[in-house]
Amino acid sequence: MIGSVRGKLVERFPSGEVIVDVAGIGYRVTITPTTLTSLGETGDDVLLHTHLHVRDDGLALYGFATREERVAFEALLGARGVGPALALAFLSVHRPDALAAILADDDLDALTLVPGVGRKTAQRLLIELKSRLDVPDLDDRGPLTAGAPTARREVREALASLGYGDEEIREATADLGPDGSTDELLRTALQRLAMVKGR
Repeated sequence: MIGSVRGKLVERFPSGEVIVDVAGIGYRVTITPTTLTSLGETGDDVLLHTHLHVRDDGLALYGFATREERVAFEALLGARGVGPALALAFLSVHRPDALAAILADDDLDALTLVPGVGRKTAQRLLIELKSRLDVPDLDDRGPLTAGAPTARREVREALASLGYGDEEIREATADLGPDGSTDELLRTALQRLAMVKGR
């Protein structure tokens, strides 16, 4: 099992893969957009926490900037009907700490923000993932994080009332942190939407 890869970032691919050179051997690793933004420039030294996935047609290596991301990825893979592509989609939308908060709050709407996850699938995953991830008790999450899932839900509802579509809301609220008030999170989401329209 390859638990981590440390070396030079040699190449990036539009498909979400990178090549990391380790002592002359180039490892091709599939990563999340969040991990990609944290890697730096080509030629930089990088460390990826990895998961080696065995498939019928070969081996695939998945890499993450943090151990927490890898743990969440492996927990998602253990859920029925979740393959590597869907697990990566989850982590592209929700950071591990945000995912744990979503599960603790039974926030089905947040789970359905992940492309390919409908309400029935979200209900099943809610049960399965709670047993696989370290989900905090609502009473133990402190004053900021305890209200975060509700704040995220309110942000989505506010964007919908402003006329934004499901895809726009998904992009605007992707990877919103668990901390912050509704106003702060809404401001961040609206800034993201403004940047997309300004491109």
